[in-house]
Amino acid sequence: MRFNGTDNYIATDDLKVAVNASIVLERPLLIKGEPGTGKTVLAEEVARAIGAPLITWHIKSTTKAQQGLYEYDAVSRLRDSQLGDPRVSDIHNYIKRGKLWDAFSNATRPVLLIDEIDKADIEFPNDLLQELDRMEFFVYETGETIKAAIRPVVMITSNNEKELPDAFLRRCFFHYIKFPDHETMQAIVDVHFPGVKKRLIEEALRIFFEVREVPGLKKKPSTSELLDWLKLLLNEDISVETLRERDAKKIIPPMHGALLKNEQDVHLFERLAFLTRRER
Repeated sequence: MRFNGTDNYIATDDLKVAVNASIVLERPLLIKGEPGTGKTVLAEEVARAIGAPLITWHIKSTTKAQQGLYEYDAVSRLRDSQLGDPRVSDIHNYIKRGKLWDAFSNATRPVLLIDEIDKADIEFPNDLLQELDRMEFFVYETGETIKAAIRPVVMITSNNEKELPDAFLRRCFFHYIKFPDHETMQAIVDVHFPGVKKRLIEEALRIFFEVREVPGLKKKPSTSELLDWLKLLLNEDISVETLRERDAKKIIPPMHGALLKNEQDVHLFERLAFLTRRER
């Protein structure tokens, strides 16, 4: 069971090493990187590459670790008992299985994605230490132990919004996805837009990296935003000449809403245009 990238996902050599190391060590792979660098998509492609089912647990600020195991709906059971519902005799009817339960009980080895773990409360990772380490947990309401017969491949993404506990980090294999260089980005674009307007793509890539290097940019455009921008340029049939225009009034790239995602960055480019006009 090895991951060597897929036709739809360009994986660097160090990323392949990280994925395969976590599989061999049977430890969660903690993946960090800029938003939009393909952390979530990586889990989907790993599952596809090794022929494994994908179980995804999207984490929110309100998510609790217990929800990943199971939830017991005592309120519904009490209401049903008052109504004389015969289902109350079986407590299993009021237990909702979580994503870890699904992963542990899967007949084949699944890929479990815990997506954006840093969105949750700081105690969230610590609350999952034992379950991810031992691959088992106890259901108090039924007295049963849920244990993984086959350890799932666990992949955890983080946007680095908050620090994760040392005890949690110690149990993970860590990899930071660096932002792609020009060559790698060209390969990524070629996968999504094979053989399409090569000169336009090259010019768009040049502008994209120039935008990322503008000092003071609050949010640098990501890989996913580049792909959206290219799709718009192709759909609107923007020419290479239009992209190359040096008119100071057009210093902001066409369809810039795909690249610049807040008013501060748009204003920054507008100020640059104003300064450029003054210099002329």
